[in-house]
Amino acid sequence: MHTKKHHLITYLSAFTALILAIAIIRYPQEAFDASLYGLRLWLDIVLPALLPFFAMADILMGLGVVHFIGILLEPIMNPLFKIPGVGAFSFAMGLASGYPIGAKITGRLRRQNMISQIEAERLVCLAHTAGPLFMAGAVAVGMFNMPELALPIALSHYLAVILVGFIMRFHRGPEEKVQKNERNYASRALRELVQARAADGRPFGQLFSDAVRETFASMLFVGGCVMIFSVLIRILQVSGIINIIGSVVALILKPFNVSPAMVNAFSSGIFEITIGAQAASAAEAPLFQKVFAASAIIAWSGFSVHTQVAAMLHGTDIRLWPYFLARALHSFFAAVFTIILLNPLMKVVKVSTESVWLKPTFLGILTTSTKWCIAILAILLLIGIVVTLTQRVIVFWVTTRKKN
Repeated sequence: MHTKKHHLITYLSAFTALILAIAIIRYPQEAFDASLYGLRLWLDIVLPALLPFFAMADILMGLGVVHFIGILLEPIMNPLFKIPGVGAFSFAMGLASGYPIGAKITGRLRRQNMISQIEAERLVCLAHTAGPLFMAGAVAVGMFNMPELALPIALSHYLAVILVGFIMRFHRGPEEKVQKNERNYASRALRELVQARAADGRPFGQLFSDAVRETFASMLFVGGCVMIFSVLIRILQVSGIINIIGSVVALILKPFNVSPAMVNAFSSGIFEITIGAQAASAAEAPLFQKVFAASAIIAWSGFSVHTQVAAMLHGTDIRLWPYFLARALHSFFAAVFTIILLNPLMKVVKVSTESVWLKPTFLGILTTSTKWCIAILAILLLIGIVVTLTQRVIVFWVTTRKKN
């Protein structure tokens, strides 16, 4: 059965590649222009936004810092999401930088057996988010030209993914037995840091070199996905296939009284997030429909990003069907939260236009992304310390009450 399934996937992949090659030969100029658009998008926005996070994640894991943070944050992550504390690092990095860094770190955690298969499947559903630089800069400012949309879009996105993460805690499977660990989180965290660093064993120079090399290999793959799906969507548009997909989308949207002008946005957003969000912002429709459509598309994130996630998880036993289910739920919840929060937040929020988002240069985005990366690490450490101190105070208080 498994062999037949593998053969079917191979045949479909080969057939799809053949059709795409023929289409590129048929529409060479459109394919070339689309590939240049994808290359510029990757070089100007994606590369500087993700580069510091990819490199920092590899270095911190090699140094054992992720293990240290994971133990400190265990009292938060396990009760809420049934995920070990190390998942907080993946979640936080995903929140700050955007996909696919959450999937990359999750795959690494699973390969090192720091989390079980089911825990990894829960985590990849939770840690898959768009970055704030993309939602605020590229979407709110760049596409809608309305900085005040940044907060409702981002807040809806993050509230929705937290809700999805809580729902996915009920995702069951062949889990490992729950081990009862000692409650002294501080000493355990320090012990885990030392053991993880000793197990890695690489000198810092080699660790840094390996992190840079792996980071650029991953970034080149991400860039290739952006370019290929940019070409694919353009081919679907000029060949008229997107209209067929649009007719199916229109039937789905009809009961919800969504403007027909939004069909193209949803059809494009199925495949590529940026093109779909851009189409939503340019559609001739009411503002709230354009914004909730963009929010749903960002949460779904498109097959372009899904391909990147699948590659980051390659070589693990993490199944993708829970991830796709989570993306559908995330898209739905993000749209609902956007409808609820849009008007109230737009009335009270005043957004400064003096921002790197209005003049997105490579160096500006890289600098901002690096600052966010360092800030996230500091926040995680601070939360971990506070949780540990709180736990010690509670234990001391309970012990004192029992003695009295």
